[in-house]
Amino acid sequence: MSVSMSAPMSEDRSFHVLEAVPHRLEGGPDRPRRRWSVEAKMALIEETLKPGANVSAIARQAGISPAQLFGWRRKAMQAGVVQGEPHEQRLGFVEVTPTSSMIEMVVADVVVRVPADVNQNHLVNILRAVRQA
Repeated sequence: MSVSMSAPMSEDRSFHVLEAVPHRLEGGPDRPRRRWSVEAKMALIEETLKPGANVSAIARQAGISPAQLFGWRRKAMQAGVVQGEPHEQRLGFVEVTPTSSMIEMVVADVVVRVPADVNQNHLVNILRAVRQA
């Protein structure tokens, strides 16, 4: 904001007239807020729901923060507008009683054999690697 003062007035008047001209705030955003149409939001949300989609990369490509896109997607799922990943495709565990010292699983046409006493976190990493391959 710029401020200018007029010359002092005569006859023992000691006040000045101030004129304020507003400008963009110094710490404000470089561009004004964008308004996204419902169609544009839904197109981005649908793209994030595709198998193997990287939400952060999609958000960066659209020029928004990943948190914004995650928020839109969460709200759309809570409202029932879109459906997330089906439950049968999610990674889950069942109780296994091993009959031998090895566990054998078929995941995405790949046979995974691990020892029966495998650490659960290690098994999760193995299965994720197989799914991404």
